[in-house]
Amino acid sequence: MLLCEDGATNWIAPGWVGRVAPSGLVVLHRSQAARSIARTDASSNEPDPMRLEVFNALFMHVAEQMGAVLRHTASSVNIKERLDFSCAIFDASANLVANAPHMPVHLGSMGASVAAVLDTFGGELRPGDACLVNSPYAGGTHLPDMTVVSPVFDEGGARVEFFTASRAHHADVGGISPGSMPPDSRTIDDEGALVAPTRIMREGVLDVARLRQLFCGNPWPARNFLQNLADLRAQLAANSRGERELRRAAADHGGATLLAYMRHVQDNAERCVRHAIRRLRAGSFRYEMDNGQVIAVRIAVDAAAGTAAVDFAGTSPQQANNFNAPLAVTTAAVLYVFRTLIDEPIPLNAGCLRPLTIVVPHGSMLDPVAPAAVVAGNVETSQCIVDALYGALGLQAAAQGTMNNFTFGNERFQYYETIAGGAGAGPDFDGASGVQTHMTNSRLTDPEVLETRFPVLLREFSIRRGSGGAGRHRGGDGLVRRVEFREAMTANVLANHRRIAPFGLEGGAPGAPGRNMVRRRGCADSETVAATFGLAVEPGDEIQIETPGGGGFGAQGA
Repeated sequence: MLLCEDGATNWIAPGWVGRVAPSGLVVLHRSQAARSIARTDASSNEPDPMRLEVFNALFMHVAEQMGAVLRHTASSVNIKERLDFSCAIFDASANLVANAPHMPVHLGSMGASVAAVLDTFGGELRPGDACLVNSPYAGGTHLPDMTVVSPVFDEGGARVEFFTASRAHHADVGGISPGSMPPDSRTIDDEGALVAPTRIMREGVLDVARLRQLFCGNPWPARNFLQNLADLRAQLAANSRGERELRRAAADHGGATLLAYMRHVQDNAERCVRHAIRRLRAGSFRYEMDNGQVIAVRIAVDAAAGTAAVDFAGTSPQQANNFNAPLAVTTAAVLYVFRTLIDEPIPLNAGCLRPLTIVVPHGSMLDPVAPAAVVAGNVETSQCIVDALYGALGLQAAAQGTMNNFTFGNERFQYYETIAGGAGAGPDFDGASGVQTHMTNSRLTDPEVLETRFPVLLREFSIRRGSGGAGRHRGGDGLVRRVEFREAMTANVLANHRRIAPFGLEGGAPGAPGRNMVRRRGCADSETVAATFGLAVEPGDEIQIETPGGGGFGAQGA
């Protein structure tokens, strides 16, 4: 708590001195006594409230610094321009401590990959080591999302004190189609290089030969290994920045205090989630996808204890398609939803999961077994899980429920993007138009960069007016995106909500379903194609993607 010393300009808090600047801002400076104070309260079971806020912001800042390094040193457009990456820090037990506001589907699932590295190598890890993993059966999301995990040791190099990690979507990791997002994959082998937890750096030396074998030693090798290698080096640089920033914080606050507050921020997140749960009502929801698969969820709430049980019993079994979502993705979706219910500006971390019990039938589409294909489970099914959870809680109508994944390429070029749409409305707000919703938080490549780096022309990019669902609060509108190809290549779309409209709630109307169309060179008319498709395109051909609107909330005039 800040205490006013003289009622005007001087403020005092433990270990701090400060003043009120002419602008009205409070300017704080750490006093000489700060370090001794920091080092003496490390064993306390109760954190200082002010310093808890400091460490919440500090840990998030470290992750943001990691992301800045990754963006500026990466090679691929997908990472540098679209920002399809996430950075986070974890404690010695692989619990998420804090993250930057990057990709929710990455952040809620990355802890399982760090845990898989810890389980695989345990005491074998040494200072200067780093590991790579993308396996959906070891905390991965889908194969293009490569996770680099770096252990950080104590000063003597005897034990791991925490981990830094970065997950980035590589433009291509092999598989049956350029861009590694095949619409028709049936097993994980169709989707590219599968990497179980593997040590790729020993004592600071990167094992390039091992990486080449991982990316290229399979029937469908990566199409641009040098770009993969450059992006992995960028991820290692990001992790290194995280280590340096945390060591600097340890020097300022004391190592024991830093580790104690890694625990305290998780404990605080748990308290915040329990408080949020006490305001919820129980409910259930049945959510059908375009392909007929069903997500069923029932949420039971114990308001007295501040706990909730999320049970996916009744969900469809895993299918011979690629809409199966790894368990880590399902967990990430649940974590995301409950984090959004918290009013306090805390970092997403593992403490948010403590009040939750998540039950997922093994072998279902939300916890598939090998060799299930999963590429759409990460990007499509994750969105549907979120909408189903909000529907069960009665809090928000469906968003567009898809990422409208668009990939194209050949042996020379590979490109991937997700396309925004309409957000769902709620009891006291309208849905936003033309935004990335829920489990994705990426940008679209600027037209100038897109047309410079790839042989395409962006012919249209506009709001799809009227596509949001009507209601007391209206759903957001989707987008129209039309691309003309200037070179022969393969184009793929993975999407949902082309057959079934995003639902409204409490009498609100559904949003308009999306639509995919192809116009061949020289043809006046366009042909409507399926939600998920792949085809060969020639110079002059166009693909138009109309994204869904969000559902409305409440009956009009009510």
